[in-house]
Amino acid sequence: MKRLTWLLPSSQVVLVCLLAAQGAGAEVLKWRTDGVQREALVLAPSKADESGKAPVVFAFHGHGGDMQQAADAGLQNFWPEAVVVCMQGLPTKIYVDPAGLEPGWQQEPGQNGDRDLKFFDAVLATLRSKFAVDERRIYATGFSNGGIFAYLLWGTRAKTFAAFASVAGEIFPGVHLAEPKPLLQVAGEADDVVPFAKQLRSIQVARKLNGSTGKGEECGPHCTIYRSSKGAPVETYIHPGGHVWPLEAPAVIVKFLRSYVRAQ
Repeated sequence: MKRLTWLLPSSQVVLVCLLAAQGAGAEVLKWRTDGVQREALVLAPSKADESGKAPVVFAFHGHGGDMQQAADAGLQNFWPEAVVVCMQGLPTKIYVDPAGLEPGWQQEPGQNGDRDLKFFDAVLATLRSKFAVDERRIYATGFSNGGIFAYLLWGTRAKTFAAFASVAGEIFPGVHLAEPKPLLQVAGEADDVVPFAKQLRSIQVARKLNGSTGKGEECGPHCTIYRSSKGAPVETYIHPGGHVWPLEAPAVIVKFLRSYVRAQ
């Protein structure tokens, strides 16, 4: 049975890894939450932001992936002023393969004692002590199971974030979004792991909450933006492929995220 993994077309893997290798130096930090050692790969900014403060982007790997894969996606190459944080998941059962235990993330509140939400809180607390974090520019993105976790953070930690980007993710039934936030959803029409129809339903949920119910406007190849009456637009990047992290995703994600600053 297929599982959620951080997938790239084979022709793109080398290029993306080469791009990531040019990014900022990475440091592995460790935490202990609920008696379990956790770790994350933290990439410091390679360039100072003109504000004197650093935006923070949390990037979550898919089921079966790891923090290095999240770093290899190369977000830092498109936003050198940002702190990019790639947390490592623990063995986790997911709906696609309930018998399989691979590194991943909880999908709904209360699962696994909320160990991943607690881990997130611990990581953010450390970042605040280590960097001059811009509290109005904190973001979350992820692929597949990581994109599902980004939606969970929206449902449970909305006040922390300025915007979200989910790649091949969906909103789970136990996740209740209550606060409008800008969203980018990257989806493949041929996705048979997180079915395209489920991703479309998640987009509709976000559009309704955000007041983005009008006609969409083209914003580039595969891209549509739905303007918001609440200052929280929904943007979609819908490609013809399957359950993959497209090569262009990092540039698309960073362009979207850096457009939004959380209100005071």
